[in-house]
Amino acid sequence: MGYAVLHLDKAPGNEAAMTAHIARTKIPTNASPERTCLNEELVEFPEEVADRTEAINYRLEHAGLTRKIGTNQVRVIRVMLTGSHDTMKRIEEEGRLPEWCADNLAWLRETFGAENVVSAVVHRDESTPHIHAAVVPIVTGERRKARTAASETPGKRHYRPKSAARPRLCADDVMSRIRLKQYQDTYAAAMSKYGLERGIDGSEARHITTQEFYRQAIAQQQDLQENIDALLRLEEQKRKAVEQLKQQERQVRTEYEQTATLQAQKSAELNRTEAELKSVKGELKGVRLKNAAAEVGSNIVEGIGAMIGTSRVKRQQQIDRLNAENASLHEQIGTLNRTNREEKARHEQAEQQLQAKLDRIEHWLPDTQTLISWGEYCRDMGLLESGAREIIAMKPLYVSGELRAPEYSRRFDVSNTEIRLQRDPNGPGGFQLLIDRQPAHAWFRQRYVELMTRLGYPVRPERPVIRRHTIER
Repeated sequence: MGYAVLHLDKAPGNEAAMTAHIARTKIPTNASPERTCLNEELVEFPEEVADRTEAINYRLEHAGLTRKIGTNQVRVIRVMLTGSHDTMKRIEEEGRLPEWCADNLAWLRETFGAENVVSAVVHRDESTPHIHAAVVPIVTGERRKARTAASETPGKRHYRPKSAARPRLCADDVMSRIRLKQYQDTYAAAMSKYGLERGIDGSEARHITTQEFYRQAIAQQQDLQENIDALLRLEEQKRKAVEQLKQQERQVRTEYEQTATLQAQKSAELNRTEAELKSVKGELKGVRLKNAAAEVGSNIVEGIGAMIGTSRVKRQQQIDRLNAENASLHEQIGTLNRTNREEKARHEQAEQQLQAKLDRIEHWLPDTQTLISWGEYCRDMGLLESGAREIIAMKPLYVSGELRAPEYSRRFDVSNTEIRLQRDPNGPGGFQLLIDRQPAHAWFRQRYVELMTRLGYPVRPERPVIRRHTIER
């Protein structure tokens, strides 16, 4: 189960800026412009009221207040209602979001009074659906401070109090510690049917402001940029090491092939020598048989034998020399094979170490591969490497000159155009590249259609965006 989230905040002053944020007259960077049309005001305004700020003033003017409103007095309480991200997305996917909104509005009216709930807007253009409600703290009954003073000084003389039924503007009565705890309990009970439960009672977790959230996000982005730089250096070291190992492997293979060729040549020479030796032995045997009967023939045979004996000694010496060379070559081949195996083992060990480092980077920095792909896509658009680094660091970049559309093989002139990369669960890899606050492919498509229209050419149907930049592992 997820957690129900309820946050109340006293508005410090004029609500014009918050009204502009809620009504999306000024779209923030964390909102998707194409989903802004899904936002909805749940409270119907009176005829003469146009927006949230006017609704607050209308309630104050028609509440029947008898005392003048102080300049530092809280006029409205901001209420934000939502739940855990996964649970809220499930409610939206199941089509139960309208029912969830109706139950939230019913709880607000029952808790603070229907007339005091002057506005409630559901936002669906951000990552998690949520409601911004405006509650004017109009209360009746005896003031809390007066009750406390009467109980502490029972014998003291007091002036006759004013009617307790008159309406008062008092945010302190609405946001007392006891009431705040009751709000959390009753809201969690109302949301239990959606799988949302109350947070831990007495938890030390505290709500952080939007400004503090952005400061933490910027710090994380800076750490991410440093990790990306380290990863790029590590990738370069890996590439050089692999190239060096491949070069060593090619050298060892060349030496091995040369040794094998030399061995084949020596073996062929040895075979020829053995064949010649057998031929000489056969001739010698024939001569001895033919000349055994004659003494003169014997002398001739002895002379021939002496000559042949000398030739046999020489051939035997040549055979011994070739055998020695063959043994030496076999020893060299064994040495080369051992060297080759050692180099291969070192190469595999280096690859395993590099792969382990890449796995650790993928575990601790899962967005690295996606950010590298976006950086290469920015370079394909014609941006310098320094500009691409700014963009993947989630910083806005203002460009003048030309931008190349990889999808259309076109270049478009730009002047002081903002390019920004931001997180988007629906974008490629969880990010979206924006050009002048539009998705990059939509911005290029619009420029392409305008160009073809001016030239009088028919506009071809839109093709899906293809990301060619991926990291192979």
